Amino acid sequence: MSRFVLDASIALAWFLDNPVAASASKAKQALLRGSRAVVPALWLLEITNGFVVAERRALITEAQADAGLDELNRLLAQGVDISNETISPSRLLSLARAFRLSAYDAVYLETAQREQLALATLDQSLRAAAIRAGVEVFH
Repeated sequence: MSRFVLDASIALAWFLDNPVAASASKAKQALLRGSRAVVPALWLLEITNGFVVAERRALITEAQADAGLDELNRLLAQGVDISNETISPSRLLSLARAFRLSAYDAVYLETAQREQLALATLDQSLRAAAIRAGVEVFH
């Protein structure tokens, strides 16, 4: 069974009727086939905020957001592990500075480095930072 770090951008693409990029679809299929995703605790907040913003912009209805959260809960039970590792703020600041990332994105990069796992993301800046940092990018 393989493991990878899952960025919120991938998961949100599943739920928000965006044209799903190949990497988002492959990540979901990997989970459905038994792979496990590792996510920082921040991931749940980012997903929830994505639903809030999509609702406010009338991109989805309340019912769609609720259904998305239900599916998210099923995925959590099936194949998503939340990392509760405490990450040093100075480590995050260092990564954010080195790779010109937000602290939020630096959390995903740090998790992938620490766990020595590939990173699945649709964020091009985070993808480029992962490559520069020697972190495998999920394809």
